[in-house]
Amino acid sequence: MDLKEYIRSIPDYPKKGILFRDITTLIKNEKAFAETINQIVEISKSFDFNKVAAIESRGFVFASAVSYVLKKPFIMLRKKNKLPADVHSIDFELEYGKATIEVHKDSIDEKEKILIIDDLIATGGTAEAAAKLVEMSKGIVSGFIFVINLFDLGGNDQLEKKYKIKSLISFPGH
Repeated sequence: MDLKEYIRSIPDYPKKGILFRDITTLIKNEKAFAETINQIVEISKSFDFNKVAAIESRGFVFASAVSYVLKKPFIMLRKKNKLPADVHSIDFELEYGKATIEVHKDSIDEKEKILIIDDLIATGGTAEAAAKLVEMSKGIVSGFIFVINLFDLGGNDQLEKKYKIKSLISFPGH
């Protein structure tokens, strides 16, 4: 199954000049969604990890299903002020603004190996922030799995300097 066929491209969203790669068309198709989860599960076998983490919000869709299949604990990396207990927090730059993500301080134990899953890698700012949250928690980033790599925006290349990265689909970012 060619998963690219299930990704909708929307020009000028969320702002002019951005070609948005929309995963809603993939997840609304039960066969495409199942194939995506199966591929992520298969790829995850090449990583050594104890827990699965995901970046809010689209990463949750994929990582929670993978966590369930693999019977691994699931960690939510959430937007600012969405977690009720003590958190580690990090600010970072997006392609079109600034953001903050957080993780509960008790989500990751020292030296636990964490696989981070998200829907898409673009410039890499969010992924780098996620890795820093894991490291602030004294965990170890086992690597990243992305459904989509926007290869010409450089995030994948930047992350690969330090982490193991895998993606299911590649598109140009413009």
